[in-house]
Amino acid sequence: MIDRQEASDALAEIATIAKKVRQSTIYQTASANLIMWGILVFAGYVASYLVPRAAPWIWSAVTATGIVGWIVLAAWKRRQAKVESFNARLLIAVLLFLAFGVFTILLGHFGPRQISAFWPIYFVLVYTIVGLWTGLAFVVIGLSIAALTLFGYVFIGEAFSLWMAFVNGGGLVLGGLWMRRDQD
Repeated sequence: MIDRQEASDALAEIATIAKKVRQSTIYQTASANLIMWGILVFAGYVASYLVPRAAPWIWSAVTATGIVGWIVLAAWKRRQAKVESFNARLLIAVLLFLAFGVFTILLGHFGPRQISAFWPIYFVLVYTIVGLWTGLAFVVIGLSIAALTLFGYVFIGEAFSLWMAFVNGGGLVLGGLWMRRDQD
């Protein structure tokens, strides 16, 4: 039989392990999504740089592909881990988030350069806030991409879309790989 202190220590150890498993699961799912979105965003910025007039169509395709990819990744993770990693409320929240962003851009009469700076900062705000509860990686990724976006907006000229391909797309891929590394 164990005494009260041993039971307390065992429960504390179980809680610590549960916290690590939870963070590991979050990081694994987020890692796959960050890498996928990073590749899509990189391609979107490069394509928009090469064919600026097609940018609205390009970004609509990037967004639609990303949402479908997110749903597919969530379904795959759910089957793999036998854990619910997707729910309709989260999809609705993302769609409302996107709608609010579009509404903000329409009200603000943003030009292409402002839109290219707005979306990354808007999205990484969520990552940074989530990171306050789930782990430092989200905070670092969010703040780094926001700072580099603002730097590029102020100091990078015509090549801003290419800058953003590497900062936003590359930053998301590197962040996803960093999260994956933390799980090994």
